[in-house]
Amino acid sequence: MFNLQGQLSRTQSLTLGIAGAALLIGLWWLLAEMLAVPALDYRAPNLDDPSLQNLNRDSLLLADSIQLANAKQVGKIYKILPTPLHVLQAYPKLTHEDALAKHALHSIWLNLNGYFWAIVLSLFIGGLIGFIPLFNGLFSKPVDALRYLPISALTGLFMLWFGLGDGMKVAFLAFGILVYMIPVVVQRIRETENVHLQTTHTLGATGWQTMRSVYIPSVFSKFTEDLRVLTAISWTYIIIAEILNNTGGLGSLIYWLARRDKTDKVFAVLLLIIFIGILQDRLFVYLDKRLFPYKHYKTKAEGLREVQTGIYIVLGAFALAVLLPLFINFPAGMLFQGAGLVILAAIGLILMGEMKLWKSLQST
Repeated sequence: MFNLQGQLSRTQSLTLGIAGAALLIGLWWLLAEMLAVPALDYRAPNLDDPSLQNLNRDSLLLADSIQLANAKQVGKIYKILPTPLHVLQAYPKLTHEDALAKHALHSIWLNLNGYFWAIVLSLFIGGLIGFIPLFNGLFSKPVDALRYLPISALTGLFMLWFGLGDGMKVAFLAFGILVYMIPVVVQRIRETENVHLQTTHTLGATGWQTMRSVYIPSVFSKFTEDLRVLTAISWTYIIIAEILNNTGGLGSLIYWLARRDKTDKVFAVLLLIIFIGILQDRLFVYLDKRLFPYKHYKTKAEGLREVQTGIYIVLGAFALAVLLPLFINFPAGMLFQGAGLVILAAIGLILMGEMKLWKSLQST
């Protein structure tokens, strides 16, 4: 376990992971107890109370000091850092008092919208720069320089350009991802294996056939891994945008809870964001395994076609839910209801394919 770049067994990795989590929780709990202040059964007198105006002020203050010195401790106040137990106990309150589920779904929807536009635009712009020398010469250097732009400093401009609604939040998030993804797409195009390109050229493939059979699989197979890296950045940007415009979302909820000194609830929301980010990361891993199976499986397994078809249906339904409101004045409720039914049917197809895939992998 102490060798340089040594490998841990599965049991060792699981044991050390649990021990590390327990150690961090213990340190968190210890620090919270150290920063806690005592809660006393004492209430200071209101010196502006008319009933106390005829009393001697110095005597009143002296009596108050004696009462404070003799006050008994009845507990602790965790104002700076709550304990893990207080954070867990905050979730029922957040659900009933602060509509946690509503804010979480709102933030997830904005996050996915921002990802959608960032992916579409980065593939289009990155494809032009990566494939066509004219655009590469004109825009490759300026696009690379955009990575050094402090995105958080542009919040005022995005509020001016897009207003204070959800459109501003989606545009801000999409731009924050876009400046990183365009150079990545260009780099992935350049990393395409020459042996594959030479093979298609030898076989007499057209430009579109080379694009479809070589470039698109090569770029997309690495693109999902690049998207995973930006998961944490995407949540940072969406929280910043929601704090600026307190109309809903987890960022808005964090802002108002912090204003009311609800530190236990603030930490609970932060842990929820981390949990959502982990699920989003696992989703990208799952999509990479199912849409690009040749990276993970040596043989073709049954059920992959059903799974891939279901995934494409889900992605298509989501794309329509994002794009249709831009062109058609369609009721939002009916739109989401229709998309939800299509997605449920697609999930059923995915589950059926997963069962076939599991049986196929077990047999091999």
